[in-house]
Amino acid sequence: MSISLAQEVLRIEANGVLALIDRLDHHFERAVELIMACPSRVIITGIGKSGIIGQKIAATLNSTGTSSFFLHPVEAMHGDLGIVSASDVILAISNSGETPELTMLLPNFQRRGNQIIAMTGNLASTLARHAYAVLDVGVEREACPLGLAPTASTTATLALGDALAVVLLNRKQFKESDFLRNHPGGTLGDRLKVRVAEVMLTGDRVPAVAPETGFRAALAVMNDKNLGALLVVSGEKYVLGILTDGDIRRLMVKSAAILDRRVGELMTAAPKTILADLLAADALSLMQRHEVTILPVVDEGGRLVGILHLHDLLGKGEFRVLI
Repeated sequence: MSISLAQEVLRIEANGVLALIDRLDHHFERAVELIMACPSRVIITGIGKSGIIGQKIAATLNSTGTSSFFLHPVEAMHGDLGIVSASDVILAISNSGETPELTMLLPNFQRRGNQIIAMTGNLASTLARHAYAVLDVGVEREACPLGLAPTASTTATLALGDALAVVLLNRKQFKESDFLRNHPGGTLGDRLKVRVAEVMLTGDRVPAVAPETGFRAALAVMNDKNLGALLVVSGEKYVLGILTDGDIRRLMVKSAAILDRRVGELMTAAPKTILADLLAADALSLMQRHEVTILPVVDEGGRLVGILHLHDLLGKGEFRVLI
C-alpha cells in the first residue's frame, strides 16, 4: 500500500512537470528577455510554500549569474519594499494568483515602474493581469489526496524556475570560472579553483613509453602505474598518442596479434591535452566534452609534464575533495 501510494505521488508530480513542456510559449521568451535586459536584480516574492520555492529559485539564479533577492511579501509591506528599485524585475509566485499578501504589493511595484513576471496556475488571476509575462505552472491535480497541500504545483514551479535559470545561464554564456567566483568557499569551490599542476601525477608515476616500445613491455608499464592508460611520447617528451584499457579491449576483439606489435602502431594519435596552469574546472570541462577520463598535462611548448586522471579531481589518491 505504501509503495503504491508513493509511486502514484511521483507519477502525479512527474506528469505535472512534463505538462509544462507544451505550455511554454512567448511569455517564457518575454521573461527571459526582460531579465536579460535588467540592469539590476530579479526580486522574487511569494508566501508560504510558494515563498520557499521562491527562495530556492533566487539561490539558483544567484549562483548561475543572475543577481536575485527574495522579498517576503509581509516584510515588504512593513518597510522592506524600500530595497526595490525601479530597475528591478519582479518574479511573483502564487499558484492561485490571488494570495492577498502578494496582490496587495502589485500596485506598489507598478507605481515604482517595475515589470512583473508571474508564476501562477491561474491565468485569469489578479497576479496574471498585472504581469508583463505569465508563466503557467498549473497542474491537473495535487499529489496530496485531499487536494489541499501544495505538492505537484510546487514541484512544477521549482522545475520551471530551474528551466528559467538554465536558459539565462546559457544566454549569458556563464562558465565554470564564473561559477567559481560565486562559490569561493566550500568543497565545490575547492574542487574548481585548484590548478591542474596541484593534482596531476608527475615523474615516475606517469605511464609513458616511446613509440617503438613493444606492446608486452608497454602493458607491463601500464599495469605497474595502474591508471588504465599509457602515454606514448617522443624522445623530446612531446605527446604522440595514448593507449587506454578500452583501446586494448577493442583491439583484442579485432585481433590477438597486437601482442607482437609496437605501441606506436596501436595508439590513438594526438590525444587531448591540458596545460598545467589551467584550473581543475577546465580539465573537468574538457573531460566531459570529449568523454575521456585521462588527460596528458603539457607545458606551453607542448612537452609532457604530468598526467591527470578523473579520480584525481574527484577525490581518489592523495588529493581529496568532496563534491
